[in-house]
Amino acid sequence: MLLTIDVGNTQTTLGLFDGEDVVEHWRISTDPRRTADELAVLLQGLMGSHTAVNEAAVEGLAICSSVPSVLHEFREVTRRYYGDVPAVIVEPGVKTGVHVLMDNPKEVGADRIVNALAANHLYGGPCIVVDFGTATTFDAINARGDYVGGAISPGIEISVEALGARGAQLRKIELARPRNVIGKNTVEGMQSGILYGFAGQVDGLVDRMARELAKDPDDVQVIATGGLAPLVLGEAGSIDVHEPWLTLIGLRLVYERNRPS
Repeated sequence: MLLTIDVGNTQTTLGLFDGEDVVEHWRISTDPRRTADELAVLLQGLMGSHTAVNEAAVEGLAICSSVPSVLHEFREVTRRYYGDVPAVIVEPGVKTGVHVLMDNPKEVGADRIVNALAANHLYGGPCIVVDFGTATTFDAINARGDYVGGAISPGIEISVEALGARGAQLRKIELARPRNVIGKNTVEGMQSGILYGFAGQVDGLVDRMARELAKDPDDVQVIATGGLAPLVLGEAGSIDVHEPWLTLIGLRLVYERNRPS
């Protein structure tokens, strides 16, 4: 089996593949203070607690990270605890098959390249990936499968925390759908502004990007992923597909391209 690990700024997503199928998955907090030994114990505990996978040997590892300090510790995990297992870490020099048409391709996060690879593999281009994470990122892939650029906006949780911290009479709220768009109290008003405001942002940005990306914007597929995507799915009319494991699928594809013989 292949263990895939996507280290995000806030959360780390792990998926265990049997062939092309995700047979188990986990989501944990990203903590830069965790050592390699702590990470190894956490991984072994997660896998060992599930009867479906506790006897299956990990035959490969694929990792991408947005947090350099955590990536350093995961390198140590692969060396100390999975030394005999082929490991692929997405970084410069690793073959992805994605041509990055940016002023400085090295600026593009590994997870965004991996998402582009998976989106083009699953749905073809042109397409736009909307990843709802710490930041909400919009990534554009043309008809040839090239990564042509994107947009970055503050994530939903960041916005909620900032609103609660900076508003004198506001507070942190649960991310939930309010009864009405017109809120009848402060909490519902904040929930409405966050939910429908972000849905409107997604639709507006996707519409503008699609018109730049293709002669016929209707040809552009829009794929949503990320931990907070379900919150917006029912309200953003521009989203065509929800693929929660898009990054993990991309990691599997990268591993297959770079797997040692």
